[in-house]
Formats: sequence, structure tokens, C-alpha cells
Amino acid sequence: MPISDNRAALKLSPDHELTEEQERLVGRILDFCRLHAGGRGGVLVLEGAAGTGKSIVMNAAFARLRQAAGRGSGDALSGRSMMFLVNHPEMIKLYRRIAEGSAILRKRDYERPTSFINQAHKSGQGADIVFVDEAHLLLSRRDAYNRFLQDNQLEEIIRASRVVVMVFDPRQVLKFKSFWDEASLRRLLGDRPAAFERLTTQFRMHAHDDVPRWIEAFCRRELLPLPAPQPFDFRLFDDAQAMYALIRRHEDAVGLCRMLATYDYPYVLDGHDHFITEGRFHLRWDRALPQARLPWAERADTIDEVGSVYTVQGFDLNYAGVILGPSVDYDAVTDRITIDAARYEDGAAFAGKGAIADPEGAREQIMLNAINVLMTRPMRGLYLYASRPALRARLMTLWRQRESGPTAAMPGFSSGNE
Repeated sequence: MPISDNRAALKLSPDHELTEEQERLVGRILDFCRLHAGGRGGVLVLEGAAGTGKSIVMNAAFARLRQAAGRGSGDALSGRSMMFLVNHPEMIKLYRRIAEGSAILRKRDYERPTSFINQAHKSGQGADIVFVDEAHLLLSRRDAYNRFLQDNQLEEIIRASRVVVMVFDPRQVLKFKSFWDEASLRRLLGDRPAAFERLTTQFRMHAHDDVPRWIEAFCRRELLPLPAPQPFDFRLFDDAQAMYALIRRHEDAVGLCRMLATYDYPYVLDGHDHFITEGRFHLRWDRALPQARLPWAERADTIDEVGSVYTVQGFDLNYAGVILGPSVDYDAVTDRITIDAARYEDGAAFAGKGAIADPEGAREQIMLNAINVLMTRPMRGLYLYASRPALRARLMTLWRQRESGPTAAMPGFSSGNE
């Protein structure tokens, strides 16, 4: 596969070829918008795990709606106003860059939710149809710092539109101030006309089913035997520097290979570099460059950085080396993963616990969600290193068990420490 074929802009382009499942879903989205745009309105919720192509479907459907809106009066969508919202600074860069090269899309169609809501309040006008990618990132409470002065962004978006089409994955919620689950979403929708659609086919990870199954179990704090050797390269490391060396070799060969870490290492926006050190591994956190045209995952210089969950959420990589930091450990008595929120450095994620019914449970779930996002970025290979000695030892035991198994001699398979 050529390197350029992996670029996010090509995958999300409205010209990108869709699968039959995706094509059918685009058709259902258009039918839903035609049915409800002129009447009471409605909400369509698109669900699916990371890597199932939700954003691809959304942008393809949005482009076709844009085409239909420009047609004559024979189409129910003719003349309808529409917006595409995403509460993710790296993703909005990507969508606007795609629009620059499209004859159908416009850069001004893509906006941050707060900007859309505040403009709707100011002018008294919203939009007929609003798409929301990564709706699990919407604020579920007031946030004056981000200039959102109402109570819930999704509720405000629904009020300012007739039809809302949204991507929703509660396993990607990362903050108390945008804390969502299926129950809270359904309570907000109330008796509004609503449809739920789901994508199930995994497109990002070119792996057998045992790989996503292992990741899902880990994010439930369970440890399964390692996935069998296969074309998707799944490895465990007891040396973070060795893992980084392999990531760099893959970067030279195919591109889109990056180091990532849980938010367990100090990082503040003070204009200085902050570093992650694990043994002989020493590399800076990602630098905040909001003016950069390319997203972090596609900038060549970021091979010399470690990305956070906020940097890579929504993006694909070829290979990812993930450092599980000090908040992620292992209990030998229960043979389960443990999560220590006191070691988690993303204090802003847990601000505003007063509105959370079970803050301790929600705190743990947010940390596990972040691990899920990090582990589900790569298409070709996932490498893991654990900072805590107990977890590292347990993972390496699993690695040795796989190495000594009947499939250890498969062609092209090698050990973790090269």
C-alpha cells in the first residue's frame, strides 16, 4: 500500500470508495434527512467501535447532502442549510483541508460546536441539518473557559437544527465535562424521532479478530493470552527505547508510525518541552502547534515526539508504540489490570466531578477509554511497553508463552526486542 493511501485526507475525501455496508448507510442517512428536514426533525445516531469507518461515512453523506441541497426544487433537500461540527482541533484542520480540494464542500461548512451554538444564539438562526462527528466529545455542562455558557452542547445543537446526524462512541469519552454514556444520550433525546445505526466491520486494524478482542478485554482490566502471530504485528517490549527504534525503522519504510503514551507524565502548556523518560528512553511530549496546517500524526517532525490521546483521537497510524504509564499496573492476586487515578497527570479530565453520579467509577472508565483510543490507532502493528514492573513482567510472561507456543516459528515472526 503506498504511503499516501493511508493519509487521513484521502480516506475522508468524498471521492473515497465506500464498501457496500458504508454505501447502504450513507443512503439511509440521506433518506432520514429527506424524511425529517421539513417536518418535526429528528436525530440519527451512528455508533461503532474505533476504526469502523464512522467518519468516512459521515463526510461522504455530508458531501452528497451538499450536492442535493444545490439541486432544483424536485429534491426535498434542495436549499437546505447544513453544517458539520467537530469538537477536536486536529480533526477540524483535516476536514477543512479536505474541503479546500473539493468542488462540493466548503471550508466554512466545518465548525467547532461552541462557535455554531454561540452564533445561533446571536442570530436566532441555526441550520436545517447538522452533522456532528465525535459527538462523545461534546460538552455535557457549562464551560466558561471554552466560551460555552449553556448546559449541554448536544441539547443546544438539537435546538438550533431540524435534523442532527451524529457519531457516538461512549468508549471514547475522555473528560468529566464531556461525560456521556448510552443512557444519558437516550435521556436527552427523550421522545424526539430518533434512529440508531451501527457500523460493525473493522477497517483500521488489518488484524484477525483476536487482536481487537485482546484490546477490549484489556480495557475491561482483563488479560487474555496474546493474539496468535499474524500479518498484524502485535508485540510486547520490556525496553521502551527498543520499541522506539523499531517505530523509527517503520517510519522510514512506510510512514505514519508514532510513539504514544497514557497521560501519566507531566505536561503543561508553558512554551517549554516536557519529556517522557522510561529507562534509556527519553523523548518529548507532542508540542502544541495550533497554527500547523497538517495534523500531528502526519507531520514528519513528530516522529521525535510522543503523542497523547488528544493528539491522535480520530486518526490512523500504520504502527503505534504505546507506553502504558505509571497509572496502569497489575494485581497478581486477581490477575487483573489496576488503574490508579492518583498517578494520572491529566487533572483537567476530572474537573467538575460534582455532576457525576459515580466519580470514582467514571474516573477509571475515562482512563480505560484513553487506553482504548491509543491501542486502536494502528493499521499494521501495535507495540506495548508497561512502565510498572509488575505489569511489565506479566506482559512479558504472556509474550514468552506465545513465543514458546506451536505458532512461534511462523515465517516472518520475531521477538519483541530486536
